Amino acid sequence: MSKGSLRKPPKLQPGSPKDPVRFGHYYLLGLIARGGMAEVYRARLVDAPEGEEPRLLAIKVMRPELAKEARFVDMFHREGQLALMLKDSAIVETIELGNIDGRHFIAMEYIGGRDLTQILRRCQKSSLRIPVPHAVHVGVGIAKGLDFAHNLVGPDGRRLSLVNRDVSPSNVRIAYTGEVKLLDFGIAQALMKFTSEIGILKGKFSYMSPEQIRGMPVDQRTDIFSAGIIIHEMLTTEKLFRGDTEFALMERVRKADVQPPSKFNRRVSPELDRIVMKALARDVSERYTNSAEMHADLKAVLDGYRFDVRELRDFMRKEFRREYTKDLQDSEVARVAVPIGERLPTFDSNIEPAAAKNSVPIPGAPLPPPANLSFGEGTDSQVAGLSDDGIQMEISENGTNDVAGPVLENEKSGFWSRMFKKRK
Repeated sequence: MSKGSLRKPPKLQPGSPKDPVRFGHYYLLGLIARGGMAEVYRARLVDAPEGEEPRLLAIKVMRPELAKEARFVDMFHREGQLALMLKDSAIVETIELGNIDGRHFIAMEYIGGRDLTQILRRCQKSSLRIPVPHAVHVGVGIAKGLDFAHNLVGPDGRRLSLVNRDVSPSNVRIAYTGEVKLLDFGIAQALMKFTSEIGILKGKFSYMSPEQIRGMPVDQRTDIFSAGIIIHEMLTTEKLFRGDTEFALMERVRKADVQPPSKFNRRVSPELDRIVMKALARDVSERYTNSAEMHADLKAVLDGYRFDVRELRDFMRKEFRREYTKDLQDSEVARVAVPIGERLPTFDSNIEPAAAKNSVPIPGAPLPPPANLSFGEGTDSQVAGLSDDGIQMEISENGTNDVAGPVLENEKSGFWSRMFKKRK
């Protein structure tokens, strides 16, 4: 056996909401996303703080083949430390950076929802538009997160001049509550330097700035340009930059020849047109100087709509009804499930042990049915109920109303039938 094989991390089992798998001090509760650089799992701490409801997390685990590159691991950890400093309501919170059994990971808060790429695809498939106020609300959230990150200061009090370089729909998470969160801000710089080596940079060209495509120095205004692309696409439900080849696509981005979103959506106001076009100016000097200015302008437009975040919440739960219901079910199960090997058998408390022990059967009377038995936390069952917006939850994945533990339907069948036969 070679030394390389000895150092190879063990195969990571993803677990599931019903059947968790230990990963250090976490339980893995199922794979929720897979990318070229990492896999993301739903998870929770093995030992939650006393008195607190178990909190669901998302753990991003680096692919083993990338962990062979020392420079990538070093960058991953360095930028992960930076992500730990990004504590803002518009940025997904990073909780821990670490290494378990040779697996490098980042633990983040879990956001039940969909990323903006999925939302745009659903709208295109259903021939829907994202309502203009909803799009502006998302734009406000993006600008807020960028403003916090762009002005972040280090432990020495100096501004870090952080630039994301990867503001794209796949890194914007819309929660089922209507919240807007930026993903992966802290590690974006590390990842972008290596994406071309693992073959996934192509999809990022559509959201780069002209100066970024040219390989020129960038500052926070390149993130503003990318945010402008996202807002334009939300308002039009169309890709802003496209091309049959990489070269053609890159040429379109370099030229940045953009039509106002109102050309495609008559509901877009002149003021909103102005904001988007200023963010998408080809000349860096003509764009917003900083994300705070863009945030202020978008917020003023949003205030004019008298927008309530519950409107986006309802939109998300309606358009992703099935996904939302399943997320509720899985999350409820995942908060209490434990691995099979750690479960303890429990018995029906309706039967008092003393009474059962002292009872004397009456001759000729039929035997009473045995008490229901359930083993573990009942995680093999789903309980029907209503979500907080009145949506009927699905009973189980196969559409049946499963009940935890063996249930006696007929005393002449199943386990008890075999027991009676043995007695005879």
